[in-house]
Amino acid sequence: MKLSSALCVLALAVSPVHAKEYSASERAIRLAQENLLIDTHIDVPYRINEKWDDVSKATKGGDFDYPRAMKGGLNAPFMSIYIPANLEFEGQGESYQLANQLIDGMEALAQRAPHKFAMAYSTKDIEAQFDKGLMSIAMGMENGSPIEGSLENLKHFFDRGVRYITLAHSQSNHISDSSYDVRRKWKGLSPFGKQLVVEMNKIGMLIDVSHISDAAFYQVMAVSKVPVIASHSSLRKYTPGFERNMDDDMLLALKKNGGVIQINFGSSFVTNSSRTWYDKRSTEEKEATSRGANKTDFRAAYIARNPFPFATLEQVLDHIDHVVKLIGIEHVGIGSDYDGVGDSLPVGLKDVSTYPNLVQGLLDRNYSEKEIKLILGGNTLRVWKQAEAYAAKF
Repeated sequence: MKLSSALCVLALAVSPVHAKEYSASERAIRLAQENLLIDTHIDVPYRINEKWDDVSKATKGGDFDYPRAMKGGLNAPFMSIYIPANLEFEGQGESYQLANQLIDGMEALAQRAPHKFAMAYSTKDIEAQFDKGLMSIAMGMENGSPIEGSLENLKHFFDRGVRYITLAHSQSNHISDSSYDVRRKWKGLSPFGKQLVVEMNKIGMLIDVSHISDAAFYQVMAVSKVPVIASHSSLRKYTPGFERNMDDDMLLALKKNGGVIQINFGSSFVTNSSRTWYDKRSTEEKEATSRGANKTDFRAAYIARNPFPFATLEQVLDHIDHVVKLIGIEHVGIGSDYDGVGDSLPVGLKDVSTYPNLVQGLLDRNYSEKEIKLILGGNTLRVWKQAEAYAAKF
């Protein structure tokens, strides 16, 4: 997920004062590294398309590279085929072209380093490649605009390896209304969007309800015969009024559906203070630039005066706790949004090397190893298998 224009952030150089230092025990490291760890949303494809970086080796920038991922235990990232929510893309072939380019980039990564990576098109691939010590590259499409109203395009992207589609992004498209878009063109899903959900079920493509409006979410719940995912969402309980996150009624509907919410690590998804920081900066920036101030200079000065309130690992754990208490351990997973939220990641979870910190936090909150394995990957794998099983009927 790339931050919407309303939440776009330049690099934030200011760290929290007296930030807690995190260290994981040998047990936590072992649990992260020796079990299946699926993160359903990492924005590497768009990152390296904009500025090339060889993530098969250590990189100076970004949140993901192979050495750090191995340290953290990540062995099955869903790489996001992210398409900007630009209405000019809709129906003009540009979305379709960009999506194919980003998929090409992931295939090239696997081909360049076959001793490290392998493309994953099924749960069997994930399990077999885990046994071989290879990192599986699965793919999810963030924003369904490349479908361009064609079920043939849906099949094309499935054949290319995409295994979930986030129906919309930060603007409504031809499939669904977006939670960020005040214009509710469809009042939920479009007629084509409802047809698309049915066809996605039939071919085994997971439906991702992150980003879509509340009305669209409930319409997906009514149409889908298969459990869905929220690939990188957190909870509205901790961010009141933020429709991009899910409220308790939606979580209860997700439980009935059998789906999984994968918790987003971005600070603005985790705490209200982080989210509203952007709103306050935006308001003051408009006033300053209207008086002729330089945007870059303003932002540097603003950050100096108002340090960004990074969330913490404990606050991410609070989101996991709430899901577990409300709807059960079987319905929560990890959707970090690494490489998609800029420098807004929580203290203790700054890149893909830090999953053991999350595991340590879960151990400290008395989660069993069996429960932790479900959160790390078991729940997501279960939903994917259910999608495969349903599609096998057709």
